Amino acid sequence: MSVSIEGAGQVLRPPADGLPFLRHDRAGELSAEPGAVAVDGGRIAGFEPDPTADQRVDAAGCAVIPGFVDCHTHLPFAGWRAEEYELKVTGVAYEEIAKAGGGIRASARALAHAADGEVVTQAQGLAAEMLAHGTTTFECKSGYGLSVDAELRALALAERLGAAVAQETTITALLAHAVPDGHDADGWMDEVAEMVPEVVRTTSAGALDLYVESIGFTNEHLRRMGRLAAAHGLDLRAHVEQFHANRSVPVALAAQARSVDHLSCLHPDDVGPLAAANCAAVLLPGPELMGAEQTPPARDLADAGAICVLATDANPGTSPIVSMPLIIGLAVRRYGWSVREALLAATLNAAWVLRRSADAGSLEVGKRADVLVLDAPLEHVPYRIGHNPVAIALVDGEPAWVRGDAAWRMSR
Repeated sequence: MSVSIEGAGQVLRPPADGLPFLRHDRAGELSAEPGAVAVDGGRIAGFEPDPTADQRVDAAGCAVIPGFVDCHTHLPFAGWRAEEYELKVTGVAYEEIAKAGGGIRASARALAHAADGEVVTQAQGLAAEMLAHGTTTFECKSGYGLSVDAELRALALAERLGAAVAQETTITALLAHAVPDGHDADGWMDEVAEMVPEVVRTTSAGALDLYVESIGFTNEHLRRMGRLAAAHGLDLRAHVEQFHANRSVPVALAAQARSVDHLSCLHPDDVGPLAAANCAAVLLPGPELMGAEQTPPARDLADAGAICVLATDANPGTSPIVSMPLIIGLAVRRYGWSVREALLAATLNAAWVLRRSADAGSLEVGKRADVLVLDAPLEHVPYRIGHNPVAIALVDGEPAWVRGDAAWRMSR
């Protein structure tokens, strides 16, 4: 199928083709000039109108951007934890909720009691909502299993989800999310070490992940997970510095981590080394807002040239959010970022975390045609916070979402 998107007021493009990522002190180099995007056979074919295209899109007054890449989600999961949110907003700390059997353990119980079809169906509904808000690539994680068999089941459910949705998906094995009952952290890491070869053999997981926190694991466990990842040819990702400054970032950098995620309590001394590294700083304004967490030094990271990334952290407890436009709006307001900085963090740099930036995350000839037509200029995305700006979403060159009031823009 060929598509010609014509007359756009802005087309967001990188300063050069072939960039795997763009450090945030260069975000201002993204261009947003009027223009067109031509698509053929699922690929971006050029930046001139194609009068012979099978489908033409009138993008007058619109911005055209690459599809959003959500590189940190916890799909698929079972159920929700709305009652915990009420506890948190009335003053109960998440750590207290977790120690009382809530949090991750509550989601593990829900997953254990849910049938496979129920879990996948819920996740498909959320993926459809994500698509309507412009997410064309997203990460899935395990982490709500808390036993060897249940973690392998969660990874298998992620495979099923990926086969059932329009978007491209990747899988991360979050094998050390919480310490299961009946184990201590060291003992569970022994189980993880034995599990990883089976994960590699039976799943398409491309990364290992763990949660370093007072209610999770330690920096020594992070070192061990790094060794496991390196030994099995997997990327290392890590949830770190969410509630406390555990100084996990230097440990992660020494282990060649692909990303460090959360960073609300990032130590000032670690800003410079992280900014200088080929390790993404994945910031999650959703749980920051909903959990009244500290705000990470996002402005400092951007100014220092870090590979900054935004994601939803979509999960049933601390961030039941699947809208990347909402995350962009929160980031611009909370971090003091420009719209270009936020869009870079939600597209090319996020694709790099998932090793997809050669094919996704920017509008370049030859790349997969995951393209969004927004209903207004770029600046409206964070400004009209809560509004869904996505009028049309193409996935692999096919119109996968067309908002009802934008159908008139499509013609043959």
